[in-house]
Amino acid sequence: MNILLINHYAGSPQHGMEYRPFYLAREWVRAGHSVTIVAASESHVRSRGPSIHGPVTEESIDGVRYVWLKTPPYQGNSARRVFNMFAFTLGLFRHSRKILRATRPDLVIASSTYPFDIYPAARLARKHGARLVFEVHDLWPLSPIELGGMSRHHPFIVLLQCAEDYAYRTADKVVSLLPTAADYMKSRGMLPEKFIHIPNGVDLSEWDAAHDALPTEVAEVVRRERARGHFLLGYAGSHGVANALHTLIQAAERLRDQPVSFLLVGQGPEKAALQHQVTELGLDNVIFLPTLQKAVVPAFLREFDALYIGMRRQPLYRFGISPNKLMDYMMSGKPVIQAIEAGNDPVTDARCGVSAAPEDPAALTDAIMKLMHTDRAERDAMGANGPRYVEQHHDYRVLARQFLDAVG
Repeated sequence: MNILLINHYAGSPQHGMEYRPFYLAREWVRAGHSVTIVAASESHVRSRGPSIHGPVTEESIDGVRYVWLKTPPYQGNSARRVFNMFAFTLGLFRHSRKILRATRPDLVIASSTYPFDIYPAARLARKHGARLVFEVHDLWPLSPIELGGMSRHHPFIVLLQCAEDYAYRTADKVVSLLPTAADYMKSRGMLPEKFIHIPNGVDLSEWDAAHDALPTEVAEVVRRERARGHFLLGYAGSHGVANALHTLIQAAERLRDQPVSFLLVGQGPEKAALQHQVTELGLDNVIFLPTLQKAVVPAFLREFDALYIGMRRQPLYRFGISPNKLMDYMMSGKPVIQAIEAGNDPVTDARCGVSAAPEDPAALTDAIMKLMHTDRAERDAMGANGPRYVEQHHDYRVLARQFLDAVG
Protein backbone atom coordinates (compact mmCIF):
# COMPACT_ATOMS: atom_id res chain seq x y z
CA MET A 1 0.00 0.00 0.00
CA ASN A 2 1.16 3.54 -0.78
CA ILE A 3 0.43 5.84 2.15
CA LEU A 4 0.58 9.63 2.04
CA LEU A 5 0.59 11.24 5.50
CA ILE A 6 0.28 15.04 5.64
CA ASN A 7 1.34 16.57 8.93
CA HIS A 8 2.61 20.16 9.04
CA TYR A 9 4.53 19.59 12.30
CA ALA A 10 5.83 16.05 11.72
CA GLY A 11 9.29 15.44 13.13
CA SER A 12 11.66 12.54 13.62
CA PRO A 13 14.25 11.36 16.15
CA GLN A 14 16.79 13.70 14.57
CA HIS A 15 14.48 16.71 14.34
CA GLY A 16 12.46 16.37 17.50
CA MET A 17 8.73 16.50 17.99
CA GLU A 18 6.28 15.62 16.94
CA TYR A 19 7.12 11.92 16.84
CA ARG A 20 3.80 10.13 16.21
CA PRO A 21 3.84 10.43 12.38
CA PHE A 22 7.36 9.00 12.23
CA TYR A 23 6.72 6.06 14.56
CA LEU A 24 3.51 5.05 12.76
CA ALA A 25 5.15 5.46 9.35
CA ARG A 26 8.21 3.43 10.33
CA GLU A 27 6.01 0.54 11.48
CA TRP A 28 4.07 0.68 8.21
CA VAL A 29 7.32 0.59 6.24
CA ARG A 30 8.46 -2.41 8.27
CA ALA A 31 5.17 -4.10 7.37
CA GLY A 32 5.96 -3.65 3.67
CA HIS A 33 4.12 -0.43 2.87
CA SER A 34 5.52 2.66 1.14
CA VAL A 35 5.08 5.83 3.19
CA THR A 36 5.57 9.50 2.35
CA ILE A 37 5.31 12.12 5.10
CA VAL A 38 4.77 15.69 3.94
CA ALA A 39 5.69 18.35 6.49
CA ALA A 40 6.53 22.06 6.65
CA SER A 41 10.10 23.24 6.94
CA GLU A 42 9.16 25.52 9.85
CA SER A 43 7.60 24.21 13.06
CA HIS A 44 7.57 25.62 16.59
CA VAL A 45 7.67 22.15 18.17
CA ARG A 46 10.85 20.85 16.52
CA SER A 47 14.20 21.19 18.25
CA ARG A 48 16.05 21.11 14.92
CA GLY A 49 14.79 22.07 11.49
CA PRO A 50 15.47 20.12 8.30
CA SER A 51 18.03 21.26 5.74
CA ILE A 52 16.04 22.87 2.95
CA HIS A 53 17.13 23.13 -0.70
CA GLY A 54 14.43 24.94 -2.64
CA PRO A 55 10.62 24.83 -2.39
CA VAL A 56 10.56 21.02 -2.04
CA THR A 57 13.23 18.96 -0.27
CA GLU A 58 13.29 15.18 0.05
CA GLU A 59 15.10 12.90 2.43
CA SER A 60 14.75 9.36 3.72
CA ILE A 61 14.70 8.58 7.45
CA ASP A 62 14.61 4.92 8.46
CA GLY A 63 12.93 4.03 5.18
CA VAL A 64 10.29 6.75 5.46
CA ARG A 65 10.27 9.25 2.60
CA TYR A 66 10.03 12.81 3.90
CA VAL A 67 8.96 15.72 1.70
CA TRP A 68 9.64 19.10 3.30
CA LEU A 69 7.72 22.06 1.88
CA LYS A 70 9.47 25.37 2.42
CA THR A 71 7.38 27.70 4.57
CA PRO A 72 8.10 31.09 6.16
CA PRO A 73 9.46 31.27 9.73
CA TYR A 74 7.30 32.36 12.66
CA GLN A 75 7.43 32.74 16.43
CA GLY A 76 4.65 31.86 18.83
CA ASN A 77 0.98 32.28 17.98
CA SER A 78 1.43 35.38 15.86
CA ALA A 79 -0.13 36.30 12.53
CA ARG A 80 2.99 34.85 10.92
CA ARG A 81 2.02 31.41 12.22
CA VAL A 82 -1.31 31.71 10.42
CA PHE A 83 0.55 32.79 7.29
CA ASN A 84 2.79 29.74 7.73
CA MET A 85 -0.29 27.48 7.83
CA PHE A 86 -1.70 28.93 4.63
CA ALA A 87 1.71 28.69 2.93
CA PHE A 88 1.91 24.99 3.75
CA THR A 89 -1.64 24.32 2.56
CA LEU A 90 -1.01 26.20 -0.68
CA GLY A 91 2.24 24.27 -1.13
CA LEU A 92 0.33 21.00 -0.92
CA PHE A 93 -1.74 22.08 -3.92
CA ARG A 94 1.13 23.65 -5.82
CA HIS A 95 3.64 20.80 -5.43
CA SER A 96 1.34 17.77 -5.52
CA ARG A 97 3.17 16.23 -8.48
CA LYS A 98 6.56 16.45 -6.77
CA ILE A 99 5.03 15.11 -3.56
CA LEU A 100 3.58 12.04 -5.24
CA ARG A 101 6.43 11.65 -7.74
CA ALA A 102 4.19 9.60 -10.09
CA THR A 103 3.17 7.32 -7.19
CA ARG A 104 -0.54 6.67 -6.82
CA PRO A 105 -1.56 6.81 -3.12
CA ASP A 106 -3.94 4.20 -1.75
CA LEU A 107 -4.43 6.03 1.54
CA VAL A 108 -4.23 9.78 2.23
CA ILE A 109 -4.10 10.99 5.84
CA ALA A 110 -4.67 14.65 6.76
CA SER A 111 -3.13 15.15 10.21
CA SER A 112 -1.83 18.70 10.77
CA THR A 113 -3.68 19.68 14.01
CA TYR A 114 -5.39 22.56 12.22
CA PRO A 115 -7.77 21.20 9.54
CA PHE A 116 -6.87 23.21 6.41
CA ASP A 117 -4.88 20.33 4.95
CA ILE A 118 -8.12 18.39 4.45
CA TYR A 119 -8.74 20.32 1.22
CA PRO A 120 -5.59 19.26 -0.68
CA ALA A 121 -5.77 15.82 0.94
CA ALA A 122 -9.35 15.32 -0.28
CA ARG A 123 -8.39 16.50 -3.77
CA LEU A 124 -5.54 14.00 -3.97
CA ALA A 125 -7.71 11.18 -2.60
CA ARG A 126 -10.47 11.83 -5.13
CA LYS A 127 -8.03 12.11 -8.04
CA HIS A 128 -6.35 8.78 -7.25
CA GLY A 129 -9.28 6.84 -5.81
CA ALA A 130 -7.62 6.64 -2.39
CA ARG A 131 -9.17 6.29 1.03
CA LEU A 132 -9.21 9.57 2.98
CA VAL A 133 -8.53 9.72 6.72
CA PHE A 134 -8.80 12.81 8.90
CA GLU A 135 -6.63 12.43 12.01
CA VAL A 136 -7.49 14.70 14.94
CA HIS A 137 -4.80 15.61 17.48
CA ASP A 138 -6.56 18.65 18.96
CA LEU A 139 -10.00 20.02 18.23
CA TRP A 140 -9.63 23.10 16.03
CA PRO A 141 -11.19 25.67 16.08
CA LEU A 142 -12.43 24.71 19.56
CA SER A 143 -8.87 24.86 20.98
CA PRO A 144 -8.14 28.49 20.01
CA ILE A 145 -11.68 29.42 21.11
CA GLU A 146 -11.61 27.79 24.56
CA LEU A 147 -7.88 28.00 25.28
CA GLY A 148 -7.02 31.18 23.38
CA GLY A 149 -10.22 33.13 23.98
CA MET A 150 -10.84 33.80 20.28
CA SER A 151 -14.32 34.73 19.12
CA ARG A 152 -16.32 32.19 17.14
CA HIS A 153 -16.97 34.99 14.68
CA HIS A 154 -13.33 35.80 14.01
CA PRO A 155 -12.62 35.25 10.28
CA PHE A 156 -9.81 32.80 11.02
CA ILE A 157 -12.08 30.77 13.32
CA VAL A 158 -14.85 30.75 10.71
CA LEU A 159 -12.41 29.37 8.13
CA LEU A 160 -11.22 26.71 10.57
CA GLN A 161 -14.80 25.71 11.35
CA CYS A 162 -15.63 25.32 7.67
CA ALA A 163 -12.58 23.12 7.18
CA GLU A 164 -13.33 20.98 10.24
CA ASP A 165 -16.95 20.42 9.23
CA TYR A 166 -15.86 19.57 5.68
CA ALA A 167 -13.34 17.06 7.06
CA TYR A 168 -15.93 15.22 9.16
CA ARG A 169 -18.35 15.04 6.23
CA THR A 170 -15.78 14.09 3.59
CA ALA A 171 -13.31 11.73 5.25
CA ASP A 172 -13.91 7.99 5.00
CA LYS A 173 -12.66 7.59 8.57
CA VAL A 174 -11.84 9.97 11.43
CA VAL A 175 -8.98 8.85 13.67
CA SER A 176 -8.99 10.65 17.02
CA LEU A 177 -6.31 10.77 19.71
CA LEU A 178 -9.08 12.03 22.01
CA PRO A 179 -11.13 9.08 23.33
CA THR A 180 -14.32 10.93 24.24
CA ALA A 181 -14.64 13.33 21.29
CA ALA A 182 -17.11 11.32 19.19
CA ASP A 183 -20.24 13.19 20.31
CA TYR A 184 -18.69 16.55 19.48
CA MET A 185 -17.58 15.30 16.07
CA LYS A 186 -21.06 13.93 15.36
CA SER A 187 -22.47 17.36 16.22
CA ARG A 188 -20.26 18.78 13.43
CA GLY A 189 -21.51 16.33 10.82
CA MET A 190 -19.49 13.13 11.29
CA LEU A 191 -21.31 9.82 10.87
CA PRO A 192 -20.88 7.71 14.04
CA GLU A 193 -19.34 4.76 12.20
CA LYS A 194 -16.43 6.89 11.01
CA PHE A 195 -14.95 7.39 14.50
CA ILE A 196 -11.81 5.49 15.51
CA HIS A 197 -9.77 6.12 18.67
CA ILE A 198 -6.03 5.52 18.22
CA PRO A 199 -4.11 7.02 21.19
CA ASN A 200 -0.53 8.23 21.35
CA GLY A 201 2.08 5.55 21.79
CA VAL A 202 5.63 4.62 22.70
CA ASP A 203 8.46 3.05 20.75
CA LEU A 204 9.28 0.24 23.18
CA SER A 205 12.66 -0.40 21.54
CA GLU A 206 13.84 2.98 22.87
CA TRP A 207 13.24 1.72 26.40
CA ASP A 208 14.82 -1.68 25.75
CA ALA A 209 18.00 -0.15 24.31
CA ALA A 210 20.96 1.02 26.35
CA HIS A 211 20.44 4.62 27.47
CA ASP A 212 22.83 7.50 27.83
CA ALA A 213 23.99 8.19 31.37
CA LEU A 214 22.78 11.24 33.23
CA PRO A 215 24.94 14.34 32.89
CA THR A 216 27.32 14.61 35.84
CA GLU A 217 25.65 17.70 37.32
CA VAL A 218 22.20 16.08 37.20
CA ALA A 219 23.43 12.80 38.65
CA GLU A 220 25.12 14.72 41.48
CA VAL A 221 21.89 16.53 42.38
CA VAL A 222 19.99 13.23 42.47
CA ARG A 223 22.66 11.61 44.68
CA ARG A 224 22.69 14.58 47.04
CA GLU A 225 18.92 14.63 47.53
CA ARG A 226 18.81 10.87 47.90
CA ALA A 227 21.57 11.04 50.54
CA ARG A 228 19.36 13.40 52.54
CA GLY A 229 16.83 10.59 52.76
CA HIS A 230 14.28 12.51 50.73
CA PHE A 231 11.34 11.23 48.71
CA LEU A 232 12.10 12.37 45.15
CA LEU A 233 9.28 13.72 42.99
CA GLY A 234 10.20 14.40 39.37
CA TYR A 235 8.84 16.37 36.46
CA ALA A 236 10.22 16.29 32.91
CA GLY A 237 8.77 18.44 30.14
CA SER A 238 7.72 21.88 29.08
CA HIS A 239 7.42 24.65 31.67
CA GLY A 240 4.34 26.33 30.24
CA VAL A 241 1.11 27.77 31.62
CA ALA A 242 -0.83 24.65 30.63
CA ASN A 243 1.42 22.38 32.73
CA ALA A 244 0.16 23.77 36.06
CA LEU A 245 3.62 23.86 37.63
CA HIS A 246 2.76 26.83 39.84
CA THR A 247 0.46 24.42 41.70
CA LEU A 248 3.38 22.02 42.13
CA ILE A 249 5.43 24.86 43.66
CA GLN A 250 2.58 25.65 46.04
CA ALA A 251 2.50 22.00 47.09
CA ALA A 252 6.26 22.16 47.66
CA GLU A 253 5.71 25.13 49.99
CA ARG A 254 3.21 23.11 52.00
CA LEU A 255 5.76 20.30 52.22
CA ARG A 256 8.82 22.42 53.00
CA ASP A 257 9.27 20.72 56.37
CA GLN A 258 8.80 17.21 54.96
CA PRO A 259 11.58 14.96 53.53
CA VAL A 260 10.59 15.46 49.90
CA SER A 261 12.48 17.10 47.01
CA PHE A 262 11.01 18.34 43.74
CA LEU A 263 13.26 18.08 40.66
CA LEU A 264 12.06 19.75 37.46
CA VAL A 265 13.74 19.21 34.10
CA GLY A 266 12.98 21.23 30.98
CA GLN A 267 12.45 24.70 29.57
CA GLY A 268 9.49 26.84 28.67
CA PRO A 269 7.97 30.31 28.84
CA GLU A 270 7.00 29.95 32.52
CA LYS A 271 10.35 28.72 33.84
CA ALA A 272 11.63 32.16 34.88
CA ALA A 273 8.36 32.91 36.70
CA LEU A 274 8.49 29.54 38.46
CA GLN A 275 12.07 30.15 39.57
CA HIS A 276 11.06 33.57 40.86
CA GLN A 277 8.16 31.99 42.76
CA VAL A 278 10.56 29.52 44.42
CA THR A 279 12.95 32.33 45.35
CA GLU A 280 10.16 34.50 46.78
CA LEU A 281 8.91 31.60 48.90
CA GLY A 282 12.43 30.76 50.05
CA LEU A 283 12.12 27.10 49.09
CA ASP A 284 15.16 24.83 49.12
CA ASN A 285 13.22 21.69 48.20
CA VAL A 286 12.62 22.66 44.54
CA ILE A 287 15.46 22.23 42.06
CA PHE A 288 15.38 23.29 38.41
CA LEU A 289 17.51 21.37 35.95
CA PRO A 290 18.22 22.01 32.24
CA THR A 291 16.61 20.16 29.36
CA LEU A 292 17.91 16.63 28.80
CA GLN A 293 18.48 14.86 25.51
CA LYS A 294 15.75 12.35 24.65
CA ALA A 295 18.15 9.41 25.08
CA VAL A 296 18.80 10.44 28.69
CA VAL A 297 15.17 10.82 29.77
CA PRO A 298 14.54 7.12 30.63
CA ALA A 299 17.54 7.08 32.99
CA PHE A 300 16.37 10.33 34.58
CA LEU A 301 12.78 9.19 35.17
CA ARG A 302 13.90 5.95 36.79
CA GLU A 303 15.72 7.88 39.51
CA PHE A 304 12.50 9.01 41.20
CA ASP A 305 10.05 7.72 43.76
CA ALA A 306 7.14 9.29 41.86
CA LEU A 307 6.50 11.51 38.83
CA TYR A 308 4.13 14.44 38.41
CA ILE A 309 1.98 15.39 35.46
CA GLY A 310 -0.60 18.16 35.63
CA MET A 311 -2.67 20.43 33.45
CA ARG A 312 -4.74 23.50 34.16
CA ARG A 313 -8.45 22.90 34.47
CA GLN A 314 -9.86 23.38 30.99
CA PRO A 315 -13.30 22.44 29.61
CA LEU A 316 -11.56 21.28 26.42
CA TYR A 317 -10.13 18.27 28.24
CA ARG A 318 -13.63 16.83 28.51
CA PHE A 319 -12.85 15.16 25.19
CA GLY A 320 -9.99 13.20 26.73
CA ILE A 321 -6.21 13.38 26.84
CA SER A 322 -3.34 11.32 25.44
CA PRO A 323 -0.11 13.09 26.48
CA ASN A 324 3.19 11.64 25.26
CA LYS A 325 4.81 12.56 28.56
CA LEU A 326 2.46 10.27 30.45
CA MET A 327 3.47 7.33 28.26
CA ASP A 328 7.13 7.95 29.15
CA TYR A 329 6.25 8.23 32.82
CA MET A 330 4.44 4.90 32.72
CA MET A 331 7.32 3.20 30.93
CA SER A 332 9.71 4.30 33.69
CA GLY A 333 7.98 1.93 36.11
CA LYS A 334 7.48 4.68 38.67
CA PRO A 335 4.15 5.72 40.29
CA VAL A 336 2.50 8.71 38.64
CA ILE A 337 0.68 11.58 40.31
CA GLN A 338 -1.81 12.91 37.75
CA ALA A 339 -3.52 16.24 38.43
CA ILE A 340 -5.77 16.49 35.37
CA GLU A 341 -9.53 16.71 35.01
CA ALA A 342 -10.43 15.06 31.71
CA GLY A 343 -12.88 12.80 29.95
CA ASN A 344 -10.56 9.88 30.67
CA ASP A 345 -8.16 8.94 33.46
CA PRO A 346 -5.26 6.84 32.10
CA VAL A 347 -3.48 6.60 35.48
CA THR A 348 -6.55 5.12 37.17
CA ASP A 349 -7.15 2.81 34.20
CA ALA A 350 -3.57 1.56 34.41
CA ARG A 351 -3.57 1.46 38.24
CA CYS A 352 -0.11 3.02 38.10
CA GLY A 353 -0.49 5.94 40.50
CA VAL A 354 -2.92 8.37 42.08
CA SER A 355 -5.09 11.13 40.64
CA ALA A 356 -5.71 14.54 42.19
CA ALA A 357 -7.82 17.55 41.34
CA PRO A 358 -6.02 20.04 39.06
CA GLU A 359 -4.85 23.45 40.27
CA ASP A 360 -5.49 22.40 43.87
CA PRO A 361 -2.34 22.59 46.04
CA ALA A 362 -4.03 20.89 48.98
CA ALA A 363 -5.21 17.95 46.88
CA LEU A 364 -1.77 17.62 45.27
CA THR A 365 -0.10 17.75 48.68
CA ASP A 366 -2.38 14.97 49.92
CA ALA A 367 -1.54 12.84 46.86
CA ILE A 368 2.20 13.28 47.43
CA MET A 369 1.89 12.45 51.12
CA LYS A 370 -0.20 9.40 50.29
CA LEU A 371 2.54 8.02 48.06
CA MET A 372 5.28 8.99 50.53
CA HIS A 373 3.60 6.90 53.21
CA THR A 374 2.75 3.99 50.94
CA ASP A 375 4.84 0.89 51.55
CA ARG A 376 7.81 0.70 49.13
CA ALA A 377 6.76 -2.72 47.84
CA GLU A 378 3.26 -1.41 47.12
CA ARG A 379 4.70 1.62 45.30
CA ASP A 380 6.91 -0.64 43.22
CA ALA A 381 3.94 -2.82 42.30
CA MET A 382 1.95 0.27 41.37
CA GLY A 383 4.76 1.56 39.18
CA ALA A 384 5.17 -1.82 37.49
CA ASN A 385 1.59 -1.59 36.22
CA GLY A 386 2.63 1.33 34.01
CA PRO A 387 4.85 -0.44 31.47
CA ARG A 388 2.46 -3.39 31.33
CA TYR A 389 -0.40 -1.06 30.44
CA VAL A 390 1.65 0.76 27.80
CA GLU A 391 2.76 -2.50 26.19
CA GLN A 392 -0.88 -3.57 25.90
CA HIS A 393 -2.42 -0.28 24.79
CA HIS A 394 0.27 2.12 23.52
CA ASP A 395 2.91 0.11 21.66
CA TYR A 396 3.34 1.77 18.25
CA ARG A 397 3.71 -1.65 16.65
CA VAL A 398 0.19 -2.46 17.84
CA LEU A 399 -1.23 1.01 17.11
CA ALA A 400 0.12 1.01 13.54
CA ARG A 401 -1.68 -2.26 12.80
CA GLN A 402 -4.87 -1.07 14.47
CA PHE A 403 -4.77 2.12 12.40
CA LEU A 404 -4.56 0.39 9.03
CA ASP A 405 -7.03 -2.35 10.02
CA ALA A 406 -9.56 0.26 11.12
CA VAL A 407 -9.31 2.56 8.09
CA GLY A 408 -9.63 -0.32 5.66
